[in-house]
Amino acid sequence: METLRLFKALTRDQRNTFLACFLGWALDALDFFLLTFVFSAVAQEFGKTVPEVAFGSMLTLMFRPLGALLFGFLGDRFGRRIPLMADIIFYSVIELLTAFSPNFTMFLILRALFGVGMGGEWGLGASLLMETLPTKARGLFSGILQQGYAFGFLLAAIVYWLVFPNFGWRGLFVAGAAPALLVIFIRMRVPESPSWQRQKVARDRTRLAPLVRQHWKLFVYAILLMTAFNCMSHGTQDLYPTFLQKQCGLDVAQVRNVSIIYSLGAICGGTLFGALSQTWGRRRSIIAAAAVGILLIPAWIFSPSLGMLIAGGFGMQFMVQGAWGVVPVHLNELSPAEMRGTFPGFVYQLGNLCAAPIAVVEAKLAESFPTAAGGVGYAKSLGIVTLLVFLVLITLAAVGREKRGIEF
Repeated sequence: METLRLFKALTRDQRNTFLACFLGWALDALDFFLLTFVFSAVAQEFGKTVPEVAFGSMLTLMFRPLGALLFGFLGDRFGRRIPLMADIIFYSVIELLTAFSPNFTMFLILRALFGVGMGGEWGLGASLLMETLPTKARGLFSGILQQGYAFGFLLAAIVYWLVFPNFGWRGLFVAGAAPALLVIFIRMRVPESPSWQRQKVARDRTRLAPLVRQHWKLFVYAILLMTAFNCMSHGTQDLYPTFLQKQCGLDVAQVRNVSIIYSLGAICGGTLFGALSQTWGRRRSIIAAAAVGILLIPAWIFSPSLGMLIAGGFGMQFMVQGAWGVVPVHLNELSPAEMRGTFPGFVYQLGNLCAAPIAVVEAKLAESFPTAAGGVGYAKSLGIVTLLVFLVLITLAAVGREKRGIEF
């Protein structure tokens, strides 16, 4: 099996780096998703509404670009490894402090600061891993790395199940400080990026602003591309549980089960398309996943039975995250060498910021499509927005550049 052969071909340092970067991203996602399980409990304690608490998650997303820029800049100047350790410690401490929030204002401040840490982790981890791996293994491990986000969601569901009944929402955030222990492993077992070490002298003389001016067209293209990517993921995920509850009439347990199944589809799709991108090419893999995703829209939202709906959800997230599996390697290959610590994470998080209103747009549009029973037509809204986003993503991928296999 090719996957097993590639993994066995890695050196011990390369395997340790992969494990550290994957867990860093997965545990970062774990800490983010813990709040989504306890909106109601937090709202009740502070005397707020659920939308007011959900604003805490929005603050996290809004501050992610700042973290990507700050820690990315440090990664380009001082190496990937030490800023990555600092970032993991930072977001773990903020998560722990959240458990002891004395009031709602402090709670929101801490969620904004957590966004800074969350924004910094992905870019540093992705650049460290892509610069450490052999060229032929980048596609596969890019796909696996990106699915750390879906894995983090599954971990959050398990932690919620184990901790919340006995220790409440504050106990969840105490448990969320555990990623800090990963720093010990990185300190002892993970070496610095060999690519960064080779170019250290050139980097010490480099300034960020001139590089941005020199590559501004690439920055604009990458931000547009990542806006489309984030619209695709958030547009198919954020409002989907509401659609299952309100329009399909599923209970909480059924929604949970469907969510777990399509998360598994996401992990499988990201891994497969990441590996395929090594032979198909990055852009062709993105286009293929998006094109099949278009064909799956009817099964995803218009299936007449629960079984078909589950299959449609699995298939949709298989393709959505299949396209996403190409992102870590594609952005790192497109990045100017002097700013590979900054560029991938920064454009990723700016795209995420631009895509933040997508769920609101879908919810407003759904009100224009009342159902026969007098409810809100989430299915039509999700279908229209998702189709448009897929078409935009295909167009952007088709006209963009590709540097598959470039040596770092």
